[in-house]
Amino acid sequence: MATRHLSVRPAEQGNRERFLDAALTVLLDRGVPGLTVRGVAEAAGASTISVYARFGGRAGLLDALYERTFDSLREMLESLPPSTSDGVGDLLHLALQYREFARESPTRYALMFERPVPGFDPDPALRSAVLRTVFRLFIDRVARVCPPETDARAAAYQLWTTMHGLIGAELMLASRTPLPDWFIPPTDEANEEMYRQGVGAMMTGLGLRNP
Repeated sequence: MATRHLSVRPAEQGNRERFLDAALTVLLDRGVPGLTVRGVAEAAGASTISVYARFGGRAGLLDALYERTFDSLREMLESLPPSTSDGVGDLLHLALQYREFARESPTRYALMFERPVPGFDPDPALRSAVLRTVFRLFIDRVARVCPPETDARAAAYQLWTTMHGLIGAELMLASRTPLPDWFIPPTDEANEEMYRQGVGAMMTGLGLRNP
């Protein structure tokens, strides 16, 4: 896969992971403004030259961090319990875990699906690869409950956009002063219930059901 970040020899993999761990820590602790080559180098206890040597610059570092965030999402999806006879229930559980993944680190989630870093556009080959890998796991779960005449990929996309839209609104509102006259109270319980209802309504509308 041709990407902007440099190929890594096995002997250097450990150091590369050390820098990525540091970059993720910087992202979570300091947000996007702190996500600089210097900031990552300081967090890793290394020089800026060593970061450039391994990633070729800030764009390569961001590409590698972008890939790492999707690895985290893939690992979460792979850790879900095996499918049961209640495929609809399994899919709703996945949707709820996805929401928790986003809420656990809004900054990480923004790096994956928004443009919080001015000028950063993930390498197209990398972006295509990580999206295909992660969303294949999601599509597989949707396919188990799709009617024969339904395109599972299209249904998965429509369901994901519903999930993403509800999560995006929740995260945006949580970052601002609560409004007393908003649609729902600014509580986790109210947001989760609205999310359940919205996801459930889309699943019903798509005709997703247990065989």
